[in-house]
Amino acid sequence: MYDIKGHLHEVLDKLPVGVRLVAVSKFHPEEEVLMAYEEGQRVFGESHEQELARKVQTLPNDIEWHFIGHLQTNKVKYIAPFISMIEAVDSLKLLREIEKQAAKANRTVRVLLELHIAEEATKYGLTLDACRQLLADGEWRQMTHVQICGLMMMASNVDDEQQIAHEFETAANFFDEVKQQFFPNDPHFCERSWGMSDDYHIAVRHGSTMVRIGTTIFGPRVY
Repeated sequence: MYDIKGHLHEVLDKLPVGVRLVAVSKFHPEEEVLMAYEEGQRVFGESHEQELARKVQTLPNDIEWHFIGHLQTNKVKYIAPFISMIEAVDSLKLLREIEKQAAKANRTVRVLLELHIAEEATKYGLTLDACRQLLADGEWRQMTHVQICGLMMMASNVDDEQQIAHEFETAANFFDEVKQQFFPNDPHFCERSWGMSDDYHIAVRHGSTMVRIGTTIFGPRVY
């Protein structure tokens, strides 16, 4: 039996003050989520709306669910009524749909803008220039059911720690630029979500406020 409780505390003990853990529970059964919950973990990350909807029905209602995968616009309506944060907004089209569905659900959904910094074509996200353009265009300022709370990114899946550190540093510097230019007086724009099981130790040295860790805590995924 994989020691979920032991591994959870191992990760939590390594995180500095001010860095929150998003326990990535996708492809792991409800009973494993409950094990982590019983140890005090409250923030969990999912990336498939059907699996998430099922878990929401059966697990405690004070869990803070984060949607961390690529989200198609036609799936937003399924999660808008309960999702706490959508971490991977990679287009204005998606942002508009979240606004629309959150308004229907009469709530405000917190989101992060996803950056594409890694040198891998398979990664989703906005280039830095595209993110600048989206914010400069200003349509988001009229959205009353979406709250942009920061940035999210994934580093390249490589062994070169210098490259990973450089990508995190690029994201951190970009956060400072965007904060100063577009959100100088908004305390809600404060989240820097980068770092996963293999590289979170580097991420926390480069300004991360949220790390998304699954395998280290839950072990291999159950597909």
